[in-house]
Amino acid sequence: MAKKHTPLRVPVTQGLKDIYAMDMHLPYQAACEGRFSLTAFSRLAAAISVVRYALAQKNTQIPNAIETLDATINTLLAVRRRGDATEVWEITEDERPVVLVGIEVAEECIGMLDVALLAQTAAALFDEMAKE
Repeated sequence: MAKKHTPLRVPVTQGLKDIYAMDMHLPYQAACEGRFSLTAFSRLAAAISVVRYALAQKNTQIPNAIETLDATINTLLAVRRRGDATEVWEITEDERPVVLVGIEVAEECIGMLDVALLAQTAAALFDEMAKE
């Protein structure tokens, strides 16, 4: 009889949480200071998207987390459309509260995930983007 191999669940460490926090907060801060760029936007959007889709794969029961992150992603899509069209990258004053709440929710939820799930989710999202 073959042994059943269960995937090893490695919890997200404080160091990885800090990396995700920097990938979200530093671009947001840059946007607030008028120093936002395509690179900063990409880091912010990727971090929030990875957490959102990892939560969905885990079938999380965290109330309103996915809905909140979806609202943030929709706001970031509007930022991207404007940035692509005008080459001016900014998060408007009206958009900032939605983005900041999404960052806070992503930070709260990342501890519920594991390293392998985040890595697999990031790889899948980057593969999907490469096909576009």
